[in-house]
Amino acid sequence: MAAPMLRFICRGRCYFTPGPLGVLPLGLREAHSGAQGVLAVQKARGLFKEFFPEKGTKIELPELFDRRTAGNFPQTIYCGFDPTADSLHVGHLLALLGLFHFQRAGHNVIALVGGATARLGDPSGRTKEREVLDAERVGSNAQVLRQGLEALAANHRQLFTNGRTWGSFTVLDNFAWYQEQRLVDFLAAVGSHFRMGTLLSRLSVQTRLKSPEGMSMAEFLYQVLQAYDFYYLFQRYGCRVQLGGSDQLGNIMSGYEFIHKLTGEDVFGITVPLITSTTGAKLGKSAGNAVWLNREKTSPFELYQFFLRQQDDSVERYLKLFTFLPLPEIDHIMQLHVREPEKRGPQKRLAAEVTKLVHGQEGLDSAKRCTQALYHSSIDALEVMSDQELKELFKEASFSELVLDPGTSVLDTCRKANAIPDGPRGYRMITEGGVSINHRQVTNPESVLVVGQHILKNGLSLLKIGKRNFYIIKWLQL
Repeated sequence: MAAPMLRFICRGRCYFTPGPLGVLPLGLREAHSGAQGVLAVQKARGLFKEFFPEKGTKIELPELFDRRTAGNFPQTIYCGFDPTADSLHVGHLLALLGLFHFQRAGHNVIALVGGATARLGDPSGRTKEREVLDAERVGSNAQVLRQGLEALAANHRQLFTNGRTWGSFTVLDNFAWYQEQRLVDFLAAVGSHFRMGTLLSRLSVQTRLKSPEGMSMAEFLYQVLQAYDFYYLFQRYGCRVQLGGSDQLGNIMSGYEFIHKLTGEDVFGITVPLITSTTGAKLGKSAGNAVWLNREKTSPFELYQFFLRQQDDSVERYLKLFTFLPLPEIDHIMQLHVREPEKRGPQKRLAAEVTKLVHGQEGLDSAKRCTQALYHSSIDALEVMSDQELKELFKEASFSELVLDPGTSVLDTCRKANAIPDGPRGYRMITEGGVSINHRQVTNPESVLVVGQHILKNGLSLLKIGKRNFYIIKWLQL
């Protein structure tokens, strides 16, 4: 059957990141060779959950990645990310890590920003319709997502070299090939290849149709556009594998059926598990429990703490899912943990690896400084923290800029910062031990501030009233 006559317009920006070269010790090399290679390794780690179709194709998925099969190497794999928010979140990381693992094995990967599909809203895994976003907001979100994907790819390339030749990492936006499509032409060319019964049978559609809110036409057509994205990437980039969350299987199946009907060729889908909270809720923006990858929304410290707080019963699984550490090294980390659980070694390693991937080495260093300053009352850590780090660490803290006059006392400082009430009550709060400066309790309201004690080398003071009320003071004209 002839392919539909559609105009292909590729104006999306493409970013290629060639892989670095080098040699690791033999025992730490990643096992991506052999008949199954990357598929078997990631299936063992738990990162790859389902393969579709598993059987019945001219060439099966493991053969597609076999270096020994002529013409099969390298492959191109893609995953889509809709810009429904101005940041990626932890829930996106597993799909990204799936792409990175393919890239590390020498394959080319595409991160597709859904600048067009985000206008419709993916109904998969949802009980009600997404908030409708206008074109301007989607465009702004798409630009931020592209930047976030580029930053993650750069951190991956710079900080996680494995001594092998890598494939390329490309960022595209599907708005590039939809912006000049005419609606009637598109429906005439594409719509006739989809059967209503098949589309209606998808679990995501069935669930929504049975809900009190029902399902809009825009949401219903989402799987058609995702299928066309797969077809476009197959035609233009030779992409034969789509990666997605386990709630995307229905949409991936639609893409497979569409491409197979038009071209007679087989394509494949791979799903990754969804990350849930301790209550079983999917982590994400809609659930209100997203841990963002953009520093302005979730600081490196907060991301670090999220993974540091993981329980013993999940940390080994997360090490396999969220890091590039070889399985023998993870086994060794867990064996040490059995002997010394109080050190929380696996949690610290997990938090460090993920924070470094998302925010780079500087972000990891920042997270560790903040941890020392907050939980270990480290003056040394406080003294080297930037204004930004202090604001990130003490998000609810009031930030003041004050001039240090000669003879400024503890009482003067507390009142100028509006940290204590006027009169005898505020005075007593100090004398009764309710005030500390830079983690040191002060009980004499008339004490004159001393540079190096009350005022840190970076010109800042951290004022704490009671147990949880923080005030950050930046001193001027020191």
